Amino acid sequence: MNQGIAEEAERLVAGGRRGDAVRLLESGARRGDADALFTLAAWRLAGQHVPRDLAQSRNLFAHAARAGRGDALAIYLNFVANGTGAPADWAEAMRLLAGFARSDAGARAQLDLIAAMALDADGGPGALAVAERLSERPDVVRFGALFTGAECDYLAAVAEPMLEPAVVIDPRSGRYILDPVRKSDVAAFPLALETPAVRALNRRIAAASGTDVAQGEPLQIISYKPGQQYKPHVDTIAGADNQRILTMLVYLNDGFAGGETQFLPDGPIVRGNKGDAILFRNVTADGRPDPASRHAGLAVTAGRKLIASRWIRARPIDLGDRPAPAAPRSPAR
Repeated sequence: MNQGIAEEAERLVAGGRRGDAVRLLESGARRGDADALFTLAAWRLAGQHVPRDLAQSRNLFAHAARAGRGDALAIYLNFVANGTGAPADWAEAMRLLAGFARSDAGARAQLDLIAAMALDADGGPGALAVAERLSERPDVVRFGALFTGAECDYLAAVAEPMLEPAVVIDPRSGRYILDPVRKSDVAAFPLALETPAVRALNRRIAAASGTDVAQGEPLQIISYKPGQQYKPHVDTIAGADNQRILTMLVYLNDGFAGGETQFLPDGPIVRGNKGDAILFRNVTADGRPDPASRHAGLAVTAGRKLIASRWIRARPIDLGDRPAPAAPRSPAR
C-alpha cells in the first residue's frame, strides 16, 4: 500500500502548511486513493487539522473501505453499529460483520459472541438484569453475571494489546505523566474502536443502569497487577456541566487476591465474581457530587485483576461535530 500521500501530508503540517496538507489529501480522496481517504477520515474524526465532522468521517471511511483498506471497513462497521455520523443500523452492521468474518478471525470471534447474546432486532438487550442493593448511601447495587464468561474473555483479549499505563495531564507542564492516584494499565474503546460486540455490552450496561447508551463515556478495561491500586477518589469532575452521575464496574476475571472496592470512610467493601457488576451513584438527588461515593480500589496482593469500567453522564455526551450529509449505506459487498 502506498503510504506516501499521508506521509507528505504530515510533513506539510509539520512545516506549517496545514491548508496544503488538507488540499493534498482532498485531491487524493477525489482520485480514490485509499490512504488519502483513510487519513482524511481520521482527521475528520479527531478534529485534527480540520473541523470535526463525524458524518464526513464515516463517509470517508466507507470510501476507503471500498478502495481496499480493511482497517477502514472495521471502523465503518463500528460506526454503522454505534450510530456515529448517521443513525445506527444494527441489521446492516451484522451483514457487514458477517462478510468481514469470512476473511478476519477477529470478526468471526465477534460474530460468534454476538450470536450467543439475547438481543432484540436493534441490538439491544432482550432482558433486564436483576439488581441486588448493597447500600443505600453510598447508593450501590450489584448485578450478578451481567456479562458471561465468554464476554469477559473477549473484552480481556481485545484490550490486552492496547493496555498502557494510566496517565494524566500535569497541570504545571501540560505533559502526560503517570497517574499518581491510579496505578494500573488501561485500554479504552472510543467510537472508532467500539465494535458491535462492545456496543451490545455497552447497551446492556445502559439498560441495567436505566440510562441512554449515549450518556456513557468510552468503555475502559483496567488491569491491576500486584501492588497496583486506585487510591481514594471520587468519579465526579469538579465544575462539570454534564456530570458523571453513575459508575459501572464489571469484573472480568477471578483468581486474584485483594483488589476490593472500598467505599470510605465506613461504606461497603465490594468484591464480585467474574461477570458480576456493581453500579454506584456519584451524585446526590439534587445532582451535586456525593462525598459518600468516595472509594478506593484496594491494592491487588496476588494475581491480576481485570475490570471493565464505564462512567455515565447526566445527559448524552456532546460529540462536538457539525452536521454533514449522511453516509452511503454500505462500503463493500
